[in-house]
Amino acid sequence: MAAAAEDAEDGLAEAFWAVTRRLRHRTREALAPWDVTPGQSRALGVLIRHGALRLSALAEHLRIAPRSATEVVDDLEARGLVRRRPDPADRRATLVTPTDGGVRAGAAIHAARRTATADLFGRLAPADREQLARILRTLRD
Repeated sequence: MAAAAEDAEDGLAEAFWAVTRRLRHRTREALAPWDVTPGQSRALGVLIRHGALRLSALAEHLRIAPRSATEVVDDLEARGLVRRRPDPADRRATLVTPTDGGVRAGAAIHAARRTATADLFGRLAPADREQLARILRTLRD
């Protein structure tokens, strides 16, 4: 009986990781036209939703190290999607804000990611999607 339970757990984990890989692959394909990574896409989305943020606050939102946030912002800035400016409240600090092009790209990226996600999870009945979302939020929290 214990072996069967262990096999079931292994099967569950393998299925979870397979779905995760498929979602990552679809997300990368969806982001290809903008030449951004999923992390860069998430950062742009955070900046669009929250407005100008310090790098440290952006890192907190993304749950990454501040040094990693700097790299993400460097790449987005090189693409013209965000810009840095001095924080008027503290001239030693820098704020990051999306450019107009970044806002437009962010909206298109968001739509593409939603489509990729809907394509994957759209095979589930609405009640199953709701139950899966509830289960995943429980595991996340």
